[in-house]
Amino acid sequence: MKSIADQLSNKTIILIGVLVGLFNVLFIVTENFWGLLIPFILALVAATVLAIDKVLLFLVFSTPLSIFYYNPDLDVGFTLPTEPILFGIMLLFFFRLIYYGSFDVKVWKHPVSLAILFSLFWMFVTSITSEMPLVSFKSLLGRVWFVSVFFYLMSQLFLFKKNIRLFFWLFMIPLSLVVIYTLYVHGQNGFGKDTSTWVMFPFFKEHTSYGAVLAMYVPVAFVFAFLLKQNLNLRVLAVLIFFILFIGVIMSFTRAAWLSLAVAFVAMLFIVFKVRKEIIGVMAVVTLVIIAMSWDTIMLKFQKNDQVSSDNLTEHVESISNVSSDASNMERINRWKSAFRMFKERPWLGHGPGTYMFLYAPYQKPHDKTIISTNAGDLGNAHSEYIGPLAESGVLGALSIIVLVVVTMVTGIQAYYKAQSREIKLIAMATLMGLITYWTHGFLNNFLEMDKASCPVWGFSALLVIIHRFYCKKF
Repeated sequence: MKSIADQLSNKTIILIGVLVGLFNVLFIVTENFWGLLIPFILALVAATVLAIDKVLLFLVFSTPLSIFYYNPDLDVGFTLPTEPILFGIMLLFFFRLIYYGSFDVKVWKHPVSLAILFSLFWMFVTSITSEMPLVSFKSLLGRVWFVSVFFYLMSQLFLFKKNIRLFFWLFMIPLSLVVIYTLYVHGQNGFGKDTSTWVMFPFFKEHTSYGAVLAMYVPVAFVFAFLLKQNLNLRVLAVLIFFILFIGVIMSFTRAAWLSLAVAFVAMLFIVFKVRKEIIGVMAVVTLVIIAMSWDTIMLKFQKNDQVSSDNLTEHVESISNVSSDASNMERINRWKSAFRMFKERPWLGHGPGTYMFLYAPYQKPHDKTIISTNAGDLGNAHSEYIGPLAESGVLGALSIIVLVVVTMVTGIQAYYKAQSREIKLIAMATLMGLITYWTHGFLNNFLEMDKASCPVWGFSALLVIIHRFYCKKF
């Protein structure tokens, strides 16, 4: 016979099932169809509590496929299914943090973690002093849920070595599907440059963020395809993914993504051949001196370059240095100048995180405006991960990002040199190159408010920290 506990358990399950059924009928009759999601939400909450590692891996897989949803009645927009899940996991993370009173010391005391925490702290301070506090605290909340989930919680996932490769596979496979879809739509429209700006919708809003994310995974896919030891089936899949992503980057017509891959390749050569810091320093100084002495000549050549962005890939590359007639380049300069004017007005605390896009319009000068400028200033951000924080959070805001980038790069280089195995060494290099592409791209664009960019940026950073702390040789 069944015990009383078993009987009660069965009765409870039946009662819950009946209640869910009745509520579903009520929601359908009253046409409140959102209520039908409640069982799925409860199931997700249960899964998050009981198997958070599985939910994190599902989150990684679903991120490339997430779609932006906007509700005009509530004036609220978010990506589905990722951001609601991120928010829920963040709450659970903080609940566990409060309940247990601690987190992995080797992670939260790591220089990369401390740089992140300082950046978040300064965002909090400048949100209080913001001209638009509601906007700034919303921006801060977005950064917190990305960092808490993709950096801190993801770091614990990487303590199990099998999850490291799985993390990359679970993002690259759906990302490849997005590229295939994009190439199909692009092909239907003649593979032109003009159509390349929107054919990745609804998975990406436009081509620059699409190109930036693809560029991050090209080095990873290359290492998985040609350098890591694995079975034939996985190698064939990796080779296929590499060529899909590489073609995707090229056909995205994103010049900043192309440039970032070139910079990452040069950085890889410096690291692999162990070029000494002193030599790199001398090379940097000499380069800066030559640029300073030849500045007028360089600017004259830039101004004489009238090659605008084009369907022809060669001409499109040449247009990178066109600052006289290429609307995209000129508008980016307009945004930067506006950001510097905002910085001069409030150099220490800035105007508040996330406020640039709402406040930059009056800081535009008529002679800087382009055919794509608007008087309302409603077409986006400062187009820089470094200049944007300067306007929004002042000197320390920009400095916090620079310190984070430098500390992460140093951690990645040390992880590569000290890795305890060839496999970890290759993964550390691929991860570092991916981050270099993003932070190089960050000079020209900023995408950390997007789940598709935040997942690899913070996830890659977490992986380098874990390799540095747990997978390196002890000397």
